[in-house]
Amino acid sequence: MTDRTTPPPRICPNCDGFASVAITVGGRDRHGHLRTITAHCPACDGLGITRTRRVREGAGA
Repeated sequence: MTDRTTPPPRICPNCDGFASVAITVGGRDRHGHLRTITAHCPACDGLGITRTRRVREGAGA
């Protein structure tokens, strides 16, 4: 009996796996830190991978 393994997750084609990024909004605060915001990929919801469809073996149509 062979072991069934799950296929590796597919990298999101929209963000190329970089699902969350920090974007500078310009300037610094009074402590000297850069002000940034975080943006997430809307296609993969910030995961970096897409969900693969499971194909059921032996399923009748």
